[in-house]
Amino acid sequence: MTVTADVQQGAGSGADVPFPGWADEVRALAKKRGAVLLAHNYQLPAIQDVADFVGDSLALSRIAADVEADTIVFCGVHFMAETAKILSPEKTVLIPDARAGCSLADSITVEQLREWKAEHPDAVVVSYVNTTAAVKAETDICCTSSNAVEVVASIPEDREVLFLPDQFLGAHVRRTLDRENMHVWAGECHVHAGINGAELTRQAETHPDADLFVHPECGCATSALYLAGSGAVAADKVKILSTGGMIDAARATKAKQVLVATEVGMLHQLRRAAPEIDFQAVNDRASCGYMKMITPEALLRSVRHGTDEVHVDPELAARGRAAVERMIAIGQPGGGE
Repeated sequence: MTVTADVQQGAGSGADVPFPGWADEVRALAKKRGAVLLAHNYQLPAIQDVADFVGDSLALSRIAADVEADTIVFCGVHFMAETAKILSPEKTVLIPDARAGCSLADSITVEQLREWKAEHPDAVVVSYVNTTAAVKAETDICCTSSNAVEVVASIPEDREVLFLPDQFLGAHVRRTLDRENMHVWAGECHVHAGINGAELTRQAETHPDADLFVHPECGCATSALYLAGSGAVAADKVKILSTGGMIDAARATKAKQVLVATEVGMLHQLRRAAPEIDFQAVNDRASCGYMKMITPEALLRSVRHGTDEVHVDPELAARGRAAVERMIAIGQPGGGE
């Protein structure tokens, strides 16, 4: 198995466990089933630690396609498991709890996208990978938070762009490229949107020597750039990063303390990547309830009984796969979000 720069191999932990030895039982059942265990960066620490690979959604989906395992157990939210199925249609994909949804993916339906496209018939549709399979099937090209600027920049300047669904990531891209003919859908992740500029400013004032790692989905991303532009925080301390980019930056920074603006599950991997650094959440309440639905008990049930299997209509999957492949053709997409 190959571990990319955006994905870390799992280790052992005693946190959040249902009973002693549960992790060994999970691994034994997965081996018996011929399954690989994938966990997103926002999962519970115990889930991250039992997984074969930990990372962000697209990086994990690409690993799912590369590994020899016939079964993928994806510990994340539903659109992530769908993406793995899109890229690995011949494999069995399981999600330990099919109820684990995503407020961002749910912020645009395929019907809404079709109506939007009808209003702009010549526009190029760019969809964040944090979308459903049905939306990906109506998309011209996907993007990740780490390559969204590059993807939109590849589109001829005289073509309109419909960017969806995240308004904060879209605003970041439009601001970076100064692109007036780019329309941005008003969607958001409720967790990231809740990390606001006032909190970030307050934390930055309290920790003047800290680096700021800010996910572009956050409601505070514009504030972070303002702090850098105004000189309130040194420009080289403010970094707008995907989750995979945060891991790389953690290993490279010389800072002793880092303020992190994203879902709090990310702190576990950051602290593993650079244990000498004090990582602190900008908002320690920024926890995704959907991600935390994947409990050790749910994972045990999934590897024992094969629940819950994810299915994607083959025709939808083929169209969605084409949108992902167009993105990859532009350049290495790095992490998923």
